[in-house]
Amino acid sequence: MAAIPPGERRRCSLCQVEIQGLAGGSELVHFSQGAPGTRAKLWARVCQYLRSDEQKGQCLNQDLALRGNVVQSDYYAEAPIVDLSSMAGDAGGSNPAA
Repeated sequence: MAAIPPGERRRCSLCQVEIQGLAGGSELVHFSQGAPGTRAKLWARVCQYLRSDEQKGQCLNQDLALRGNVVQSDYYAEAPIVDLSSMAGDAGGSNPAA
């Protein structure tokens, strides 16, 4: 699929993400949640999981030349580890009031 012309938006029939063509040949991906991103980010988070040729044929983001290089920050980050032990108080059984 060719790059999207400046000022035009195309919606993917599978994931409903919109890709907007910008001046100079660049593009901006509008996700349903969060800040806009790149085709690489869209591929890392959504498009790479398509399995059938039918799905891939409908996807706006299967062309490697348009997608560009995917970097680690394009993928979803792991959730941070939360230490809940400090919120539970002293579980050791000591009671300073006793």
